[in-house]
Amino acid sequence: MRNLITDVRGLMVGNSQDVEIATGVTALLFDAPATASVSVSGGAPGLRDAHLLEADMTVERVDALVLSGGSVFGLDAMGGVISVLRQRGRGVEVVGQLAPIAPGAILFDLANGGDKNFWREPVYWRLGAEAARAASGDFALGSHGAGFGATVADLKGGLGSASAVTSDGFVVGALVAVNAVGQATIGDGPHFWAAPYERDGEFAGRGWPDKFDPSALAIRMKGAEPRNTNLAIVATDAELTKAQAKRVAIMAQDGLARALRPVHAAMDGDTVFAGATGLSGREAGPVELTRIGAAAADCLARAVARGVFEAKALKFPGALPSWRDKFGG
Repeated sequence: MRNLITDVRGLMVGNSQDVEIATGVTALLFDAPATASVSVSGGAPGLRDAHLLEADMTVERVDALVLSGGSVFGLDAMGGVISVLRQRGRGVEVVGQLAPIAPGAILFDLANGGDKNFWREPVYWRLGAEAARAASGDFALGSHGAGFGATVADLKGGLGSASAVTSDGFVVGALVAVNAVGQATIGDGPHFWAAPYERDGEFAGRGWPDKFDPSALAIRMKGAEPRNTNLAIVATDAELTKAQAKRVAIMAQDGLARALRPVHAAMDGDTVFAGATGLSGREAGPVELTRIGAAAADCLARAVARGVFEAKALKFPGALPSWRDKFGG
């Protein structure tokens, strides 16, 4: 176990970023078409082909899931991933042609100090293709991929991941680009809201504060007109239907609520995809499904904290500090 979503057999993850623009793309590629669904809890989502993942839609399986910076411009990233998949012979056959299925979502990172004068170049198509080509079992966290330009209210955000095994033996993992309107840490201190779920000191092992100051519950937000989005993927090796994957995605949203304050706000696009590779060879009944969903939420909370913990500050004037810059190693 690498404590990454790639501990779930049958998938790989790749990152690509542009340092000058201060943005990036993360692509999760399934080895074979996988069952998937989605849950959207933010009030301002940016999605491509996500409606295909609802249980009443015709498409049963997907080839990839994509997380991108760039707001509306980042929707081009899915096209870059699709291009790579098509070159590899992936996709649904339609009248003799292959059509890869790669739904995705975008986050807002247009105000982080990078050079955003890229309007005439399809930057995100290129980044999407690069991320797909880079996909492997190991990938970097923090300021990489879709987390490169991400921020939270008071710190640099980033890309996080975590994994676990349920008591039934199903492997569950989470991947998240943390770009929250609120905080991942408690008040002015170094302690993460996700502290109760931490394993093996994966985000410094600080635990809860010795004394909880009620002022830490005051709502702190990023900017006067906050536009932000946390994008996540949870995955399992269980055999799930689309309806079951939808339930896992819904349950996994609780992980964002455990790790961030506030979350799911009016101008957020908070979105969680859920995928199932089925490589365990076992179906999940209601009890097993509940354990998978609970593990997905826990993994997602841990992944949020890891994304912030592993991030490095952007090298622009006025950029938010990283957790390590502010609180040490």
